[in-house]
Amino acid sequence: MLLIHQYFAGPTEPGGTRHYELASHLVRDGHECAIVASTFNYSSGKRAVEGNGLVIEQDIDGIKVLRAYTYPSLHRSFTWRVVALVSFMFSSVWAALRVKRVDLVMGTSPPLFQAVSAWFVSVVRRRPLLLEIRDLWPEFAVDIGVLTNPVLIKIARWVEIFLYRHATHLLVNSPAYRDYLLAKGVPDEKISVIPNGVDPDMFPLGVDGTPIRDEFGLHGKFVVTYAGALGMANDLDTLLRAANRVRDDDRFRFLIVGAGKDRAHLESRVAELKLTNVIFTGSRNKSEMPAILAATDACVATLLNIPMFRTTYPNKVFDYMAAERPTLLAIDGVIRKVVEDGDGGLFVPPGDDAALAAAAVTLCDNPERARAMGRSARRHVEQNFNRHRQAEDFVRLVTRLAHGAENFESQSAVQEVRQTSA
Repeated sequence: MLLIHQYFAGPTEPGGTRHYELASHLVRDGHECAIVASTFNYSSGKRAVEGNGLVIEQDIDGIKVLRAYTYPSLHRSFTWRVVALVSFMFSSVWAALRVKRVDLVMGTSPPLFQAVSAWFVSVVRRRPLLLEIRDLWPEFAVDIGVLTNPVLIKIARWVEIFLYRHATHLLVNSPAYRDYLLAKGVPDEKISVIPNGVDPDMFPLGVDGTPIRDEFGLHGKFVVTYAGALGMANDLDTLLRAANRVRDDDRFRFLIVGAGKDRAHLESRVAELKLTNVIFTGSRNKSEMPAILAATDACVATLLNIPMFRTTYPNKVFDYMAAERPTLLAIDGVIRKVVEDGDGGLFVPPGDDAALAAAAVTLCDNPERARAMGRSARRHVEQNFNRHRQAEDFVRLVTRLAHGAENFESQSAVQEVRQTSA
């Protein structure tokens, strides 16, 4: 399997490791996996690998990773981010064509740019394309207000439908995305759902969080942690307003773990509000997250209050639950059902800082209830969102698609390339 994924993160990098975990299972089952990724880590904005050249090769636990050149401008502005995405779109094709033997090409979106690269490579290599939809772009960008130009919106939606039609199969990580695709006219048999989840083994019980509490002076405090990207969509202003509401309650500390283009704005807000209960740790490797969450009493997941975000399964929530921590969830929709079905936390309306602060106080005042929610959350994800079982489903899906490679008909795709070029 050849995967093109600009934001791929290995186990020693910050960011989601869903694709590393799935690819590892492929390798353990005797298959080969090559991943074309960026030279820069999306979460931190820092180089993911040292060295020069258009393509730098790595071996990560038997997975062949080809780091393709990416212009280092992801977190500067929206325009410069597009420059970085386009640079990878072209360099990733060059890297992908270096892989000698391919049975299946896998693309993932967002961003759409790299999905186009995967489609092109599948046509050139005459191999089936498995397209994974991790977020509903461009609809998320339109709802947030990042993408406003009518012409660009029209082009993006055309590319989206083009990819849906020409992919051999579509994989989604939220059940709500299946409904979205069906409404777009995609046949049900062309869609598979392997939801976001977590490998419980990555969050072993009994991890000592004392070093983290030592590092940030958290002893004797009720620690509320947000771990993830610091972007506009994540609505961390609501978290800061909640921290401001309990500023006079010295029991609380709010830990913000991650990086992103909104960090400077958030730090400016903390300074403006003169908050002493908010701590920025910067981005941390996934391997450090068990200790960070072990030092935490409750975790926060927030997103802007827009309709499309009700369809998403944020990775961070599954990590929180696996670490036996209750979630303060300021996201409505399908992820709310996950948390409530597992009795794994408290839901508050998105954007409601008063409710978020009140929920944090509730858990602080009732520590045994918070711990019971954490234990229940762990059981729920172990039973229903376990990456080991999801990986088995993934291996079955990709081998079924790859075994059909010899019968894959690519003439219509080739014709589409000619028409697009013309």
